[in-house]
Amino acid sequence: MREPRPEADPTGGRPLHVRGRVLLGDGSEVEDLWVLDGRVTFEPPRGRRAAAPDVLEGWAVPGLVDVHCHIGLGESGPVDRATAEQQAVADRDAGTLLVRDAGSPADTRWVDGRPDLPRLLRAGRHLARPKRYLRHYGRELQDVRDLPAAAAEEARRGDGWVKLVADWIDRDLGAEGDLRPLWPDDLLAEAVAAAHEAGARVTAHVFSTEALPALLAAGVDCLEHGTGLTPELTAEVARRGVPVVPTLLQVERFAEIAAQADPRYPRFAARMRAMHERRYEHVRALHEAGVRLLVGTDAGGTIAHGRLPAEAAELVAAGVPAAEVVAMASWRAREYLGVPALVEGAPADLVVYPRDPRRDVAVLEEPSAVVLGGAVVAGRGR
Repeated sequence: MREPRPEADPTGGRPLHVRGRVLLGDGSEVEDLWVLDGRVTFEPPRGRRAAAPDVLEGWAVPGLVDVHCHIGLGESGPVDRATAEQQAVADRDAGTLLVRDAGSPADTRWVDGRPDLPRLLRAGRHLARPKRYLRHYGRELQDVRDLPAAAAEEARRGDGWVKLVADWIDRDLGAEGDLRPLWPDDLLAEAVAAAHEAGARVTAHVFSTEALPALLAAGVDCLEHGTGLTPELTAEVARRGVPVVPTLLQVERFAEIAAQADPRYPRFAARMRAMHERRYEHVRALHEAGVRLLVGTDAGGTIAHGRLPAEAAELVAAGVPAAEVVAMASWRAREYLGVPALVEGAPADLVVYPRDPRRDVAVLEEPSAVVLGGAVVAGRGR
């Protein structure tokens, strides 16, 4: 059982008054919100506490959520605690106050004891195969038959999530090397069932089209990247209500990856280049088909932390309305992960902006104040 995060009263009992426009996440807005003892209330404080609250003004939204992030992971594998802390602070200062860690080789349980860092929901280690993923990133299974047991183990180690690597380039095929599924269909289904039995949901790294039918048949709960979704598979994903995390900052790198692969793996390079070229069209088609989209940066490895505003801007560039992107990056992701937004008694995790981000997504890059557990931890006015 996960230990609750420690609570503190960083204001010394002094209330905080947020006023202007507060987006609650249920389609409604209020003009005023107060923070008492680190928690949200809509009742003005009385008595001595009503005298002189600190005031923040602007457009406030529930703390942003990065649903594909890797705190504790660097380009060459796990990083030390000091580096992981820097990663978490970069995310926090950009307004990301809740992170679903989509696989990390580092033990980051210590983050739970730090109320000044974003709340972290871990997925344990990526489950992969030797030479079929990035070195030092995942838990590499020598025998594919170990996948169901490994999924159950990672479910017990994480915070309600397991991460599978569903496809990667098969270099053993030489010049014909291309993306191929990692797991037999029956073992994949057993692994998803084992994770579910242990109380966890399963998300999967998937670039290709070939790996998708088995993932859907197995009952996977979320898809990371999803660049190989065809119109037929997109319709099935929408029907099942399976969210997709497009990670456009990562897909932007596909052209670079293709250039590096071209001499030795031309088939793989051509596929990666094609997915890069149609990335905006692809995401727009997912949105128009009714697929539930969530916002994730894929930070860690080769993507810097603190870039959720840039990922949001990429989604808008793809044709998703800014108001939809703000919802995806805030209250909708919180609802999906089972973490409250701005409701009475909830932890006061919110971000204040000088303009309405639903009209101008670029304002996500310039928060006036980032409030975590009732404390102003970042922002232009800090």
